[in-house]
Amino acid sequence: MSTELIEVEHTLDHSPDEVWGVISEPALYPRFADVVAASDRVGTANGGRRARYRVTFSVDGARPVPDEVEILVRRPPEHLVLVSPHWAGGHLAIRLEAVDQGRTLVRVTLSLPDGLTTGTVVTGMWVRRRVRRALSMVDHHLAGRAVTSSPSRIDQAARGQSLPTVARILLRAGVFSPSRPDRAFRQLSALLRWGPTIVGGYLAAAGGAPGVTAIIDERGELTFDEIDRRTTRLAHGLAEYGVRPGRRVAVMCRNHAGIVESAIACGKLGADALLLNTGLSADQLAYSVAAHRPVALLADEEFAPLFHNLPVALPWISTWGATEDTAGEVDIDGLIQRSPATRLHPPSQAGKLIVLTSGTTGAPRGARRPNPPGLSSAASILSRIPLRRRERMLVAAPAFHTWGLAAVQVGTAIQASLVLHRRFDPEAALAAIARHRCTSMFAVPIMLQRIMDLPAHVRDRYDTSSLRVVASSGSPLPERFPGAFMDAFGDILYNLYGSTEVSWASIADPTDLRAAPTTAGRCPAGTRVGILDADGEPLPPGVIGSICVGNELLFEGYTNGTRNRMHDDLMVTGDRGYLDADGRLFVCGRDDDMIVSGGENVFPQPVEELLTSLPEVEDAAVVVVPDQDYGQRFAAYVVLRPGSHLEAVDLRHYVRDHLERFSVPRDVFFVRRVPRNATGKVVKRLLVDQDSLG
Repeated sequence: MSTELIEVEHTLDHSPDEVWGVISEPALYPRFADVVAASDRVGTANGGRRARYRVTFSVDGARPVPDEVEILVRRPPEHLVLVSPHWAGGHLAIRLEAVDQGRTLVRVTLSLPDGLTTGTVVTGMWVRRRVRRALSMVDHHLAGRAVTSSPSRIDQAARGQSLPTVARILLRAGVFSPSRPDRAFRQLSALLRWGPTIVGGYLAAAGGAPGVTAIIDERGELTFDEIDRRTTRLAHGLAEYGVRPGRRVAVMCRNHAGIVESAIACGKLGADALLLNTGLSADQLAYSVAAHRPVALLADEEFAPLFHNLPVALPWISTWGATEDTAGEVDIDGLIQRSPATRLHPPSQAGKLIVLTSGTTGAPRGARRPNPPGLSSAASILSRIPLRRRERMLVAAPAFHTWGLAAVQVGTAIQASLVLHRRFDPEAALAAIARHRCTSMFAVPIMLQRIMDLPAHVRDRYDTSSLRVVASSGSPLPERFPGAFMDAFGDILYNLYGSTEVSWASIADPTDLRAAPTTAGRCPAGTRVGILDADGEPLPPGVIGSICVGNELLFEGYTNGTRNRMHDDLMVTGDRGYLDADGRLFVCGRDDDMIVSGGENVFPQPVEELLTSLPEVEDAAVVVVPDQDYGQRFAAYVVLRPGSHLEAVDLRHYVRDHLERFSVPRDVFFVRRVPRNATGKVVKRLLVDQDSLG
């Protein structure tokens, strides 16, 4: 095959040694070259000659192209040559030459297959422009200069939340669609009176589509009109227990109509709904109740054994599982039946939803969620996840968690029918998709992994062709998971990165995940992300820093009076990461998970991903532990698959072959399970307390 030779020369204001420190490591190329979406070292050669890299190229939004490159020549700090076994005669050669005043002349020679630049966007001029841009980004990186006018599309998306943009997104999703004048009037009237709250959303849906199914759970189906009538009666019943504006009601429910109806009824009274994690211990539950002082508890009967430390005077209304033989207990359906149906007027003060933090390292804290300021918040998610009006949405993510709650709230805007299961079972989820012809699914990664763990012949029993969107959030996706999932179910996977405090920061669509499986994606409309230092200053390209987020739904603070740090209008998330040259966000780990060992910043997440890539490993968690010599090191907790055998030394050698030596775990413990909460996050306080298998 003939090739076309393209040559570029560019001078950088830095010494050859400094430039070589970046140029010689292909794994860093995605941070500076927007054509390189991903580059990961494979094999055991630690960045030297013959080191191989798995690379993905992505050209102006076209379908990503996977490739592999190898270092053929590596002569520091002068000469680097990369070749590809799939690219006959092709190579990338970089030569560095010292020039005056400590600067470096960089000569880049790139040979391309002759047909590649014919009839495509990839012309010689286009390649030269991209190479110069990448070298300019390296120059900014080495100089410590932040780039304020980046070509990144992340900024363009963030600034696009104008009224016409919101309207265009909502029209595309079908939020505004022709309907009978009387129903359109009732829909608009509900939104004007109650605002874009969960109450306003359901009342608007009841006005515009009263007979449409709103919720399907194990007890049956409820229409939007039925939910409106039931929650009005429930609100009257709750008022008898002292629920009124400004008061709080604790809600501890699994995914079923009761959790949605409880939140709506509280909202109709102007009370705050405290959504309790169903995985709380008795002590954690007692702590949360004492900290928030609710006037009533709405909870499923199965959690009754946890209530022994709660105040005796706290009334408990059962939301699931009550029977006629249960003495002294109030049932939500009985309360609805005996309460009046008189219409309620909007309270002077809108009720809020309080979501608990995960509590993986200590006691969970309550975070006050703001009511959406308008439909722009729904438009933000819809700008990156193509949900449509009248979706059939399987909400597998727990509704007490920010992600499951987001599904419920977005679902009201598009009049979605929510399919709810009290407990997640992977095969039951597939059966529900097939039975109800679900078009979308909201889940956390551990749920999707459990679906993929089913034998292929079991998955094939169920027709899931109706699915257009599978939206995931709550914890990182393992590196190899997105490709495997989309190979099985199609390119329908979307991954949202956010938190209880900032709602959402970025969303990766299928194209992003095909190109760079570990990316957190790009900002949706109306959201901005900054990578800042400790003083709130923007960091240079490619530098890992504090991820800070700005949007309309930043939380109002913890219920204990504290709040996350702010830099202007950007909130500190507590995570660290970077933006690549194409504007995709990458999350490296938590601030408190990062360790500085031997002068290197290292994170546990890459170690976890590497360990779980082994066929013998079912699950793994890596945590920080004290170290006498280095201050801090990692400890790995590993679950082996049944019938598999590995020694600790095998895992340490494997990590050493693929990552820097300070990422190698000092300790390796083989355990029966990695304790995780409902969203798949590791519960570290339980992890370190369990016994190892020896």
